Amino acid sequence: MKTIAFLAVAALALTSAGPSFAASKKSLNSPRAGVLCDKYICADAGGISRDLTARYLGRAAAKRLSSQGSFDTRRFTLANGVFCDTVARSCYKDRYFDSNGKRSAVDPGASSILFGKP
Repeated sequence: MKTIAFLAVAALALTSAGPSFAASKKSLNSPRAGVLCDKYICADAGGISRDLTARYLGRAAAKRLSSQGSFDTRRFTLANGVFCDTVARSCYKDRYFDSNGKRSAVDPGASSILFGKP
């Protein structure tokens, strides 16, 4: 009986958390030309920017970003799953490759915001 009750509570928690998580995961914004932010980071054509993150998301978000230590800020995945590579100057639908080693399709919206091209 305890197992059934636990499963029911777990299922309820997952269903009630699902839509709000999905909605928050999708929101990207561009506070100015050439800048793209999700709820965690802001980036421009040079990559993830602590200064832009502080300006548009607040000092706490910039502090969380700094606490991640040293990492390659030129390649990153946004909260909605879009992967951006500032070296290749493109954003893609996701960070994965197909079985032939080809990247996913270009995301024209994010690419246009960051690099001025689809």
